[in-house]
Amino acid sequence: MKKYFLLILITLSCLPAIACDICGCGVGSYYLGILPEYNKRFVGLRYQHKTLMTHLGPLGERTPNTADETYQSIELWGGWNIGNKFRVLAFIPYNFNDRKAQTGNGYKDGLGDIALMGYYNAFNHRSTVGEKLLVQSLWVGAGVKAPTGKYEPNERLQVSESPNNFQLGTSSTDFTLNAAYDIRLMDLGLNLNANYKINTENKYAYRYGNKLTLNGLLYYKWRFFNKLSIGPNAGLLYETSQNDVESGKYTVDVSGGYALSLVGGIEANFGRFSAGANYQNIASQHLANNRAIAGDRLMVHFSVAF
Repeated sequence: MKKYFLLILITLSCLPAIACDICGCGVGSYYLGILPEYNKRFVGLRYQHKTLMTHLGPLGERTPNTADETYQSIELWGGWNIGNKFRVLAFIPYNFNDRKAQTGNGYKDGLGDIALMGYYNAFNHRSTVGEKLLVQSLWVGAGVKAPTGKYEPNERLQVSESPNNFQLGTSSTDFTLNAAYDIRLMDLGLNLNANYKINTENKYAYRYGNKLTLNGLLYYKWRFFNKLSIGPNAGLLYETSQNDVESGKYTVDVSGGYALSLVGGIEANFGRFSAGANYQNIASQHLANNRAIAGDRLMVHFSVAF
């Protein structure tokens, strides 16, 4: 058991420390957390709410140009297990972006960038520790994100001193590398996820920096009446980034950075139905050369297995 746990930790720690947009706001977020319980397929909805202050002064202070931005998304998502070794996840987001500022407000909504991820079950093992059951699994895979969301190049020109986040999509075809590890001793478990997103340059000669998302959640499941399970969880979410690039050579100063969040949530399952929520408190951050500050985030989901 120890060698597999050490392997996954080494894998996560060696991934490159780079990211695509500010702290998961704007044009993409690939936080997964604990998946709903399902044997064959599931489909559901996720709602995410995030805030961001942009156009800050050089020391991170508010100025007359400072904007308060809110990013919300309703996402149709689902999963399909193909046999015992393969899993596919799909995400279709609809985004709502809102900006409040003394210099002018802004709003846009529409389809975001659709993503598809495929996983392979590299390891699945059951054993006993004393009289207790120990279960481990490791899924690895890759994915693709299509340029289905609208990208407005004029947005970048109008807010050159602010992150290029106020978009519905990136207008680029991007790729992901994914890993998910879970270890559970009876009802106490640890869930680890890693997602590394490789971005390409869009037709407007803008490339968002690649994005790395790591999260770990410790959870416990209480089971009632053989049908209902409730599982509180807590852990960390870490995102880190390099700068965006324009025209293949010009580094965008107001981009990149890192954010570390404390995560607390709960998951519930009743028969074929699953629901959950988590709150992400930003504990530490340095974003867009100190010109942006991310606020806390909320995610709620509901799904049905079939």
